[in-house]
Amino acid sequence: MSTTTYRPIRYEQIMQATEGMDIRARRKLDSMCIYIGDKMFAYLAGDDIGLKLPQNDILEIIEKYNAEHYTANPGSSPLKEYVKLPKEILDDFEYFIEWVNKSITYTQSIHHH
Repeated sequence: MSTTTYRPIRYEQIMQATEGMDIRARRKLDSMCIYIGDKMFAYLAGDDIGLKLPQNDILEIIEKYNAEHYTANPGSSPLKEYVKLPKEILDDFEYFIEWVNKSITYTQSIHHH
């Protein structure tokens, strides 16, 4: 099993946080992409979760936790719309749910280009 495969615990965590919502998960190479309806809002890979958020929220997380933008594959460029959630958020379920909800609200408010 490759080391980059998403961890089931992270998948369960995001599924728990989004219970009752129209959530879909799709495998994509070594990661799992999570959608609300037909809009993607999260990446799962290894122990990491990349969450789609507005720029000001991303910058806040980056500054506060010394976090970084999420990178889907090693060597590829960071995705500017996604932040790699720091352990402090991942390990605090209430706080995690808060950010997931922000991400979903934001994602649903964006129109497809």
